Amino acid sequence: MAKSQQTFNKSEKEKKRLKKREDKRKKMEARKAEKEANGGSDGIQFAYVDFNGNLVDTPPDPEMREKIDAEEIVLGVPKKVEGEEEDPVRKGKVSFFDTSKGFGFIIDTENNEKYFCHVSGLIDQIAENDKVSFELEKGMKGMNAVKVKKI
Repeated sequence: MAKSQQTFNKSEKEKKRLKKREDKRKKMEARKAEKEANGGSDGIQFAYVDFNGNLVDTPPDPEMREKIDAEEIVLGVPKKVEGEEEDPVRKGKVSFFDTSKGFGFIIDTENNEKYFCHVSGLIDQIAENDKVSFELEKGMKGMNAVKVKKI
């Protein structure tokens, strides 16, 4: 007598597949029944965006429309005025400095940005918590503090 090809694992998989198919059919029938109970509507046919950016089902009032001139829209960084130049010297506080390794970090007092500082960019000897003035220079991994003087 030949052995049955139907194993326990195969029959369990088949039961799960049939149950899933039955659940899907029941959900579809429930959606159809709900649609018929609501008068056959599918919900909002059209969605509009109001002036605050919210989705609504009524069209916006054309009288509240705001006219925007395309020439006034500025893309990118606005150009600097010729008479207005930034002071290259900044002030900050040394948050960390390791004299044995020759580097540290300075926190700018204006914007609280942290800048790398190397011993080659120092004018005076500095230590932690010293108030310093410095200039910025673009380095390999970001802005570096150079011409660092103790205040």
